[in-house]
Amino acid sequence: MHLERRVVITGLGALSPLGNSAQISWDACLKGTSGIQKIDFEIPDCPVSIGGKLKNFDVNEYLPAKESRRIDPFIQYGVIAANQAIKDSGLSDNDYIPERVGVSFGSGIGGLHSIEKNHHILNNSGIRKVSPFFVPGSIVNMISGLVSIEHQFKGPNHSVVTACSTGSHCIGIAARSVAYGEADIMIAGGAEMASTPLGIAGFVSSRALSTNDNPEEASRPWDQDRDGFVLSDGAGALVLEELEHAKSRNANIYAELVGFGMSSDAYHMTAPPESGDGAALAMSNALSDSKLNPDEVDYINAHGTSTPLGDIAETKAIKKVFLNPPVISSTKSMTGHTLGAAGALESIFSILALQDQIIPPTINLHNQDPECDLDYNANQARDKEVNVVMNNSFGFGGTNSTLVFKKI
Repeated sequence: MHLERRVVITGLGALSPLGNSAQISWDACLKGTSGIQKIDFEIPDCPVSIGGKLKNFDVNEYLPAKESRRIDPFIQYGVIAANQAIKDSGLSDNDYIPERVGVSFGSGIGGLHSIEKNHHILNNSGIRKVSPFFVPGSIVNMISGLVSIEHQFKGPNHSVVTACSTGSHCIGIAARSVAYGEADIMIAGGAEMASTPLGIAGFVSSRALSTNDNPEEASRPWDQDRDGFVLSDGAGALVLEELEHAKSRNANIYAELVGFGMSSDAYHMTAPPESGDGAALAMSNALSDSKLNPDEVDYINAHGTSTPLGDIAETKAIKKVFLNPPVISSTKSMTGHTLGAAGALESIFSILALQDQIIPPTINLHNQDPECDLDYNANQARDKEVNVVMNNSFGFGGTNSTLVFKKI
């Protein structure tokens, strides 16, 4: 193992309810723009009428029609974000050995849209009408597969599926592939398109979603009037590269990934423990991995989903790890919750906070919950010296992931 190998970020790509690139999404984030809107289909007796869909998005601007028809929207989103990140990194064919470049890209749920669509076809038109691309076009690892095929990347190729921790786990495990010497470059991230009738119905049944019918105000982490998260779609992708490899090709380096921590709540299928112990352990493990002290962290991009239990548990977890907690914000207040894409999108926002020395806001925080008593950077971006950022992602099943990025 080559644990002395340092891992840096050299490319970013994103599709989100705030915009169809990393920079556009970030600019909207800093302005405190909400990406939530009314959903464009009806579900009988459904109390939820809002969500975070992509806007002004035409897949044919990014992918050949023949390819896009064969794959679920979440795969489309992931491939597009990955291609954006690769382009942003400035990689050319002469910059790498194909066997030394890999892909780690996942999704929390996967091809729900394709499952619904082909189930309907089977019931109404019979087995012969079910698409031969149904299975390969809806499985979670196909983003990694298609990115690898398109660019002829022959290194590690895999997907992590850990609910809302997926994007962060894919990034962290990809970084270890680089640190351990398995690859020089990894394309990593997460994608999701679960705002389908069945997806919404499932989350409604588990009482996870906000029933607030005001799109711009429904996602309100740490606010006393929060009542659940807002389901959204999107994808985020990072190019992770060994530091000396990046320097050798004069790459633009956004930041260094210095810490990765994981844990399990070992508690409940969907709810975090009230103590926040599992989340605290992930943060502590990430800090230990980074060899940084808690007081060196300048900003936490929190999981901050806007659920009554989750926001309190994360607040308690932060207090367990930090004697003097840093500034915190939840960009989910603007994007909604993109599930498996969240950790990747929020890693991008964390990295750009380092680059621009500014902390994005938590919007809709007007009536702060007394049990959530930290500095959540309410409603406006804040200029601040930022050298170290922590990004939290926690998922169903009690799976927790924390990443630490450092200015370089």
